[in-house]
Amino acid sequence: MLTAIAVLFLFQAPAPAYQAVFIRAAPGHLRELTEAILARQVVYQRAGLPRPILLRHSQGDHWDLMVLAPIGSLAEHFSEATARRWRDAARRSGFDDAAFLASFDRWVAWREELFVTGPPVVELTTAAARAGYFHLEAFQALAGKRDSLLTQRRMENDFLARIGRPTNFVFQKLTGASWDAFTLGFYRDLQHYAEPVKVSAEEEDRAAKAAGFESRAGIGDLLRRFIGGHHDTLGPVLH
Repeated sequence: MLTAIAVLFLFQAPAPAYQAVFIRAAPGHLRELTEAILARQVVYQRAGLPRPILLRHSQGDHWDLMVLAPIGSLAEHFSEATARRWRDAARRSGFDDAAFLASFDRWVAWREELFVTGPPVVELTTAAARAGYFHLEAFQALAGKRDSLLTQRRMENDFLARIGRPTNFVFQKLTGASWDAFTLGFYRDLQHYAEPVKVSAEEEDRAAKAAGFESRAGIGDLLRRFIGGHHDTLGPVLH
């Protein structure tokens, strides 16, 4: 059932909406599952919908794949018009959606689904298309601290930009799984993610203060004031 907040967003979403599906493959079936999800992207193309971004877990959290699909809004996503458009695209592309769903049931051990608002679709998909690697952090906020958590994530983006590091896309929960927000950063590869900061410790500290933190060391401390749970994941972007 949709939450009261989600019902409100059905009619007045302040930003583009996305469907994020976290999937753990059944033992021995990750390859088939990945290939089937990639093959299904032809239906999105035929339906005139943005192709989902597919992320493959390498280390960190306990899921194997994440499918992040732009959906416009919850109202569009759950409309009969979208359902008809999808069925027609599947038929015209020759894709057997019923067979896919049956295989999905056999190949998936666990899944959770989250609907979020996020950045402009073109910004996100362009960044993903150029990337080979990602870092995703998902957060459960403490009661009454959800807005503070989002503010901290945006302050950290300000800090990252000031020191010349890639910033993160910020997503906010509408309805679904227990996560209140997640951030997603894209990189060329693992080496790009892990490369050292190219400014001095003093410059980092000034950048942190300019972004609103007490100091560079206080960035993580401030985040921990707002969260009750936190998972992160690294891995390749699948194209």
